[in-house]
Amino acid sequence: MELGLYSFADATPDPQTGATVSAEERTRRLLEEIELADTVGLDVFGVGEHHRPDYIASAPAVVLAAAAARTRRIRLTSAVSVLSSDDPVRVFQQFATLDLISGGRAEIMAGRGSFTESFPLFGQSLDDYDALFEEKLDLLLALRERERVTWSGQHRASIRDRGVYPRPVQHPLPVWVAVGGTPASVVRAASLGLPLALAIIGGEPARFAPLVRLYRAAAQESGFDPSRLPVGLNLHGFLAGSTEAAIDTAFPAFSAAMNRIGKERGWPPMTRAAFEASTRLQGANLVGTPEAAIEKILFLHKVFGHRRTLVQMSVGTMPHDQLLRSIELFGTVVAPAVREEVARREAAGEHSLVDEALAATE
Repeated sequence: MELGLYSFADATPDPQTGATVSAEERTRRLLEEIELADTVGLDVFGVGEHHRPDYIASAPAVVLAAAAARTRRIRLTSAVSVLSSDDPVRVFQQFATLDLISGGRAEIMAGRGSFTESFPLFGQSLDDYDALFEEKLDLLLALRERERVTWSGQHRASIRDRGVYPRPVQHPLPVWVAVGGTPASVVRAASLGLPLALAIIGGEPARFAPLVRLYRAAAQESGFDPSRLPVGLNLHGFLAGSTEAAIDTAFPAFSAAMNRIGKERGWPPMTRAAFEASTRLQGANLVGTPEAAIEKILFLHKVFGHRRTLVQMSVGTMPHDQLLRSIELFGTVVAPAVREEVARREAAGEHSLVDEALAATE
């Protein structure tokens, strides 16, 4: 089991003080978070791409390159790259360069994007939302497969036997597909033999089990070995010494962030009671003590058999010192315990509920 973090680098008012740090300070803090994650032994750190005033990370590859120079082991990924509105050639070049700087630690997590501001910004039509992603993912995979590329599509100029440089350390450069719950997106990832990152930010995570089962069945039908295709879960979370302290710290920031987005999308306001319910074992939020986090990740592993858990701890603006402490607890307490138990389960040949259900249909 790989364990790590991701961030959208929120630049919003602190719900406690009302103050908003500068973009420069938020960038400094983000790099400090990544450096600490590496120091405490976490496996992955992801930075999301957004083009809004409430997030500063519009260029994840640049931030990750700065982090690469300050870290030694941790893998560095976008979370996500909004491939639909970007140029796959530039995305590949940026992350190939990151791979060179980091010594082979770069990854791309490609997605269609849950926000749409990048589409008009880069001259793309939302009417082509799905077609853009499918076509540009095809080009990205062609670029990582071979040095010289001939390719044509409907939404980007054709390429005729052109070389794309630099080439990364890793061959192939890892590409994950991030999905939020759309079955067609799950099947697309499976049919291409790409790892799946499943975002779970509300409700009961177990309700996503049919999607993982669909992914593994579709991969098998496409000629891929499902056991060799990792599934990752992307969750929200925050850790502290007690459940009460974790909720008291996290709720103001989480609710401010989710309510802000909720106004745009028609979600009801987040209540304290609903947030507390989400922190229980069957809930979506990994908020509480390290021991509770261990229990929940292992509970989810029994359901999904997933190989990667990434947690967004900076949902909204959190007190920076407490955020760093949460990262430390995740790396020093949660990660070793989870890895040990997952290794035991694998050695014992234990299967997840998803895998058991899939086997029963064969």
